[in-house]
Amino acid sequence: MGRRHTGRKLAMQTLYQADIRNEEIDPILVQFIQESSYGVEVKEWATTLSKNVWDNKEVLDSLIKEYAIDWDISRINPIDKNVLRLAFYELNYTDLHENVILNEAIEIVKKYSNQESAKFINGILGSYLKAHPRTHS
Repeated sequence: MGRRHTGRKLAMQTLYQADIRNEEIDPILVQFIQESSYGVEVKEWATTLSKNVWDNKEVLDSLIKEYAIDWDISRINPIDKNVLRLAFYELNYTDLHENVILNEAIEIVKKYSNQESAKFINGILGSYLKAHPRTHS
């Protein structure tokens, strides 16, 4: 797997831990990323993603609430919620192509959650992209 993909998985795991522990992200960054055996580039990408997602959590959660119709955010599986946070962050704060973001989110959720979650994530992100098409040069 590529460094960015590995960094996303590591970021998701870090965000998941902060979420379920109800703790701040910095000590978990040390435990899950800095003390890991991954290469420097993976660690830097995972750290950047984790911090940026955590810092923008309120905005990202409002997008989840808006597009996860009939779902209370507190009832969304924490893995799925953090994959959505990562995807919404990348969709709104990076210029990475939406197909890459969507595929990465689906791959991660298939590995760490389940097939139904993959459909759930795909539906939410697909609805968002229909409402907010991105233009590419």
